[in-house]
Amino acid sequence: MVGRILAIDYGRARIGLALSDPLGITAQPLKVIDVKKTADAVAHIASLAGEHDVFRIVIGLPLNMDGTEGAMVDEMRAFGEKIEVSTGLPLVEWDERLTSSQALSALGKQEKDWKKRKRKLDAVAAQILLQSYLDANMV
Repeated sequence: MVGRILAIDYGRARIGLALSDPLGITAQPLKVIDVKKTADAVAHIASLAGEHDVFRIVIGLPLNMDGTEGAMVDEMRAFGEKIEVSTGLPLVEWDERLTSSQALSALGKQEKDWKKRKRKLDAVAAQILLQSYLDANMV
């Protein structure tokens, strides 16, 4: 593997981002982007992908608990297409079920201030999403 993998936890108001280490073993939360305009969020993510030598992007697939596609799937896919076009990088959809609740649980143990916890939540959810992808794709 050459480069890093960027994970996106897509949301209408906030987008959480996480980044792998260069060997693709561990994931770390990167940041949360407040979405005001989709085009600005796409440009910001494309810039970060270039800055961090990203070679693949993983985006959370919002499935229902029974495995069917959730209400946000079409919106996430439209956003993902914009990311693919903007970065020229391959995009992989990855099941994001329970990542937000896992992130909330992890942050609850570390961060007692709700406003700070909420601010970090989406990046930690992206980290959990990415770590799941990395663990499943270890060779």
